[in-house]
Amino acid sequence: MMIYKTSDVCCQEIHLDIENGIIKDVYFDRGCNGSLKGIVALVSGKKVDDVINQLNGITCGHRHTSCPDQLAKALKEAINSLPNLSI
Repeated sequence: MMIYKTSDVCCQEIHLDIENGIIKDVYFDRGCNGSLKGIVALVSGKKVDDVINQLNGITCGHRHTSCPDQLAKALKEAINSLPNLSI
């Protein structure tokens, strides 16, 4: 399980469980409960690279980022920092 500290969004942390390049579970600490549950339902079971490509760069209002964009950043960090994570 990896914990990613977010920035400039409502959620404070993203907890990731990735196995063999597949997202097994995601948990957002704080934020818009319904929207974040929807994101989790859509990305669970998907390939990490596919989710990064879909969510990278999404903004929220006046912010330069969003919870989906922060998830993409968390996934990028996971594939770069976890030596045993195979994509």
